[in-house]
Amino acid sequence: MAKLGNPIIRGFNPDPSICKGRDAYYIATSTFEWYPGVQIHRSDDLENWTLITRPLNEARLLDMTGVPDSCGVWAPCLTYADGLYWLLYTNVRRFDGNFKDTPNYLTTAPDIIGPWSDPIYLNSSGFDPSLFHDDDGRKWVINMVWDHRPNRSFFGGIMLQQYDHEKKALVGEARSIFSGSPHDGTEGPHLYKREGRYYLLCAEGGTGYDHAMTVARADRIDGPYEIDPKRHLITAKDDPDHPIQRSGHGAFVETDDGRLFATYLCCRPLPLPAVERMKTSDMRRSPLGRETGIQEIFFRDGWYHSDLGNGDVRPATQPFGPIAEQIGETDLIYQFAPGDLPMDFQWLRTPHPEHIFSLDQRPGHLRLFGRESIGSTFVHSLVARRQTEFVYEASVMIDYEPDDFQQMAGLVTYYNGHKFHWIYISFDPEIGRFADICTCHGDQGMAVQFPNWENRVPLPDGTVMLSVKTDHARQQFFAGRDEGSLLPVGPVLDASVLSDEAGKGEGANFTGNFVGINAQDLTGQVKHADFCNFRYRTKQT
Repeated sequence: MAKLGNPIIRGFNPDPSICKGRDAYYIATSTFEWYPGVQIHRSDDLENWTLITRPLNEARLLDMTGVPDSCGVWAPCLTYADGLYWLLYTNVRRFDGNFKDTPNYLTTAPDIIGPWSDPIYLNSSGFDPSLFHDDDGRKWVINMVWDHRPNRSFFGGIMLQQYDHEKKALVGEARSIFSGSPHDGTEGPHLYKREGRYYLLCAEGGTGYDHAMTVARADRIDGPYEIDPKRHLITAKDDPDHPIQRSGHGAFVETDDGRLFATYLCCRPLPLPAVERMKTSDMRRSPLGRETGIQEIFFRDGWYHSDLGNGDVRPATQPFGPIAEQIGETDLIYQFAPGDLPMDFQWLRTPHPEHIFSLDQRPGHLRLFGRESIGSTFVHSLVARRQTEFVYEASVMIDYEPDDFQQMAGLVTYYNGHKFHWIYISFDPEIGRFADICTCHGDQGMAVQFPNWENRVPLPDGTVMLSVKTDHARQQFFAGRDEGSLLPVGPVLDASVLSDEAGKGEGANFTGNFVGINAQDLTGQVKHADFCNFRYRTKQT
């Protein structure tokens, strides 16, 4: 039986595209500005999932240098057909304003681990591209269309065009096949065929608390499509107290024994009392970002259903029945060995990690090269892993000897360039090496605060430990020689601002909170910092 209920893939893993491959089930999720691009998890039973690869790991496949926050890789589509894995993805390069730049690509591989082919450019008319393999051998690409014109909602419907893999290009006319339901915000399309009809699964209502899955059907692939009379397959929009919220964008899979399942993005908002204790707004906030959920669905009377006849379309909290065993504490200690980063870690934007870190120059350590400032969209030396639970602790040992105030390195909890908390080590000619706090509380101008500046903590020579404890909306940093000598640094911080909804607000941020290490050197001397024994411990609540 499952050890956990929904979400099955915890912490920032949105837009799940599921397929049954040659030997297992696979889910691909969005990674946005985090590199390498696209997370792929594997499972034999649909319940237990393991991260196995991030395929967009070379400059020829993905370069996000300079893309704004919450851009980069949106909504991959993973399918398996003709002995190949097919991966479609968007590299979004503009976010704000009426316009979006959304080049869509296709890459294939004979094995889920690769090698992946050089990407084929498809179009730029919108995002969320998806590939449908029809039973007559033809292949079709669909994507939402971005409409920048005045008096529009920006969501211009779903476009269909045939794909010819021999020519490696889209061919024929691009046709608009679906304009969406009155719920609007139609995106995330996937096509399926069942009992001779075509079924179009879409996400609607934006990616916030009105998010929903909508199904339409047609006798021909190019329509016309009629909307399911019950309107939504899965949504939490009408139950604000449900523990699983923002459920929508997802995909279907059929097992060998004919059972149907839907994966979908979802979130676990902070309980309101936790936010209220920090005296912030009563806005629901989800620092874990959009995660991946799953549940069984059913086909009857010519439509897909998520219920057994009782009309309940809310996301399931226990998709595989009562939980037999609840995992209590996860305790991971990462040793940075030469070679590759531990799988849980990513960095930002650049396909050239050798410019920002090394695992080889000092074996047993991750060496970060101080580069541009925190929040830079170009060369930013930050390596981090996802926050997966509301209650966690993280710590790291750091060997760092700055000699200028523009040199800073330390432990960071990071959502994006205008939402982060950072305990850093720097230098002052009067007090020497010290630890302090730098934070950005969602200021869209990226103005930072130094709430502990008058009480900076002088540090002894040598290696020190930096630590953070997070309990829902409360976050406290610590510093000391070792775990036994840790002392608080700075005030208790509001961890809820490290969420989708804070800062620019719901619908303007799409990732999730990370905890990791960061170094910057604004002198240009590339002062390095060495880190080891990164520990991440969680408690499920």
